[in-house]
Amino acid sequence: MSEHDQHSLEHHEEAGPHSTFSGYMIGFMASVILTTIPFWLVMADVLSSRNATVIVILGFALVQILVHMVYFLHMNFHSEGGWNMLSLMFTLLLVFITLAGSLWVMYHMNVNMMPGM
Repeated sequence: MSEHDQHSLEHHEEAGPHSTFSGYMIGFMASVILTTIPFWLVMADVLSSRNATVIVILGFALVQILVHMVYFLHMNFHSEGGWNMLSLMFTLLLVFITLAGSLWVMYHMNVNMMPGM
């Protein structure tokens, strides 16, 4: 066996993103803050509009999802050659198409099936 063949058979484990204790603590503290603020918004009735409160809470939820993905799931554009993020974007696209299509169908079924209302 040539040296090149033997080198190609060696097991090379790709160094994935490893977090440190401080990285986990940053993620944990960010998660606590991103949970506490919406809880306070609801319990103290800070915003006068219910719709504004819902929009702010959804914004905090999106940021918290990103925090969990980066600090706890270690997803970024460098891990596994970027395939993690590519598969995530594809999944989000499929979820968006499914939800938007379902809402569109339900809206038009409601309008067409109940014309007098």
